[in-house]
Amino acid sequence: MTSNDWLQFVVYTIVLIALAIPLGRYMTNVLDGSSRVLRWFGWAERGFYKLGGIDPSKEMGWKTYAVAMLAFNVLGTIAIYVLLRLQAGLPLNPAGIAAMTPDAAFNTAVSFVTNTNWQDYAGESGASYLMQMLCFTVQNFLSAATGIAVVTALIRGFARHSAQTIGNFWVDLTRTTMYVLLPISIVVSLVFVGQGAIQNFSAYKDVPTLQVTQYTQPKVDAQGNPVKDAKGNPVTDTLTAKTQTLAMGPVASQEAIKMLGTNGGGFFNTNSAHPYENPTPFSNFIQIIAMLVIPAALCVMFGKMVGDRRQGYAVLAAMTIAFAVACVSEISSEQVGNPLVSSLGVDTQASALQSGGNMEGKETRFGIASSGIFTVATTSASCGAVNNAHDSLTPLGGLTPMLLMQLGEVIFGGVGSGLYTMLAFALLAVFVAGLMIGRTPEYVGKKIESYEMKMVAIVVLLTPLLVLVGTSIAVLLPAGVAGIANPGTHGFSEILYAFSSAANNNGSAFAGLTVATPFYNWMTGIAMWFGRFGPLVPMLAVAGALAAKKRIAPGAGTMPTHGMLFVVLLLGTVVLVGALTYVPALALGPVAEHLQMIAGH
Repeated sequence: MTSNDWLQFVVYTIVLIALAIPLGRYMTNVLDGSSRVLRWFGWAERGFYKLGGIDPSKEMGWKTYAVAMLAFNVLGTIAIYVLLRLQAGLPLNPAGIAAMTPDAAFNTAVSFVTNTNWQDYAGESGASYLMQMLCFTVQNFLSAATGIAVVTALIRGFARHSAQTIGNFWVDLTRTTMYVLLPISIVVSLVFVGQGAIQNFSAYKDVPTLQVTQYTQPKVDAQGNPVKDAKGNPVTDTLTAKTQTLAMGPVASQEAIKMLGTNGGGFFNTNSAHPYENPTPFSNFIQIIAMLVIPAALCVMFGKMVGDRRQGYAVLAAMTIAFAVACVSEISSEQVGNPLVSSLGVDTQASALQSGGNMEGKETRFGIASSGIFTVATTSASCGAVNNAHDSLTPLGGLTPMLLMQLGEVIFGGVGSGLYTMLAFALLAVFVAGLMIGRTPEYVGKKIESYEMKMVAIVVLLTPLLVLVGTSIAVLLPAGVAGIANPGTHGFSEILYAFSSAANNNGSAFAGLTVATPFYNWMTGIAMWFGRFGPLVPMLAVAGALAAKKRIAPGAGTMPTHGMLFVVLLLGTVVLVGALTYVPALALGPVAEHLQMIAGH
């Protein structure tokens, strides 16, 4: 890494921490009901409760909380599915986009409800303005708020003692949306508009191109079948292109919550590489900060709510250290580039390395460093937005984001999901430490017993099961292999990346894999659903169990969980349990591809 690369990383880190600390304190006050904002706008909040028949003073046990959360998201999935199937006949569809097929509508509905935003369609040609706003933007808010509500309930489990309730799901959902996500999104969207992101309801624009382009395409009959001559050869038509169609739409408003809620679904097919979504280096800077700021702030909120800020800062430190290591790995891999380029005579530099690094698939306005930090941020934060083509990364450059997802996206993770998964690893870490010293493990004043560890085991093992079984099925069936554009090790990496992204609710992809098929729509849809709600319910069970326990004072044998020793133990647990699960699969994919590359194949 160059000095400029280090400078960029340091600036990002300083700005992130500087924003996360006050935001974490503000979110604590909002969710515990002590913020002044609640007094100013409480009338609007009470109106929502009255409209929904909700008693905000009535708290829920973990089972009731889980049922409310699941019912809300099931209804959201059904609503989106129906709207996508009716898309062609609904308003605000200037491009006349057709309705989605049943499998595509199922996949898309599950994707946005689960905060994954995996897309098997091109945004500008697959979804109307109404769908982009009513289905996708709304769910960007609600899925993010669901994650924050669940982690808030878990934190209450640590903070309370001898209690049978962990809060009210509807109150947590409403306050997170009204007082956190919505106001920040408005500000961020205005910044994006100021930088050049579009925000309109105009019809698509046909504009003249700088040069006339001639191209050929196969001729087809009325039924869409290719026409052939007497010898059986395809007949082609020569066409001339003098104009280009530019997609329009309400982009900036969706872009803000897409990043802030770690959603990631792009209004356009090229996502944050598109100049209408991410026009300048400054907008790129804002997008990276927006992805990470709420996950970082939740660590601060955790420390404040449990009454020991050091606990939150310890978790934040572990995340930041791992993030720094990932950035160094990613940027260094891309700066080195592909040695085969020089051997082909493409690069005139005498050494075996690319003189400018691997710029394939990257925007020149961002460069390798900003693209690398964005790649790490989007796959560590469960966002999935991309400002470069991950399929064009070097083998080790592609391994880094893949591994970040496979770790459970706990660095920094999605809004809510990152922290509650990291806390699951923290419980596992203190359990292992307790076994080594022969004591009942404790964390934040609560004894960690067999019930909590059973729930943690489900959280830790479910996602690898979905990823590895899904990948295995895909490589064994013709329907799975048919989508591979690059046979061999890279093709295997494409499938492994797809299921890692879906099951971990990330949404990014190695774009060489064709996933717009019934097989991948159903398979990844199932992986997304269980990858999201499979861990949510056990973590709520942990919250309920912890809330019912008495708080115990730390003793002479209690392991401190706020110092560097615990940070190292926590990171070690994440790596040992999370990473080693995937070593055989990674060896067949990016590791094997890297060895082939340096061997000259």
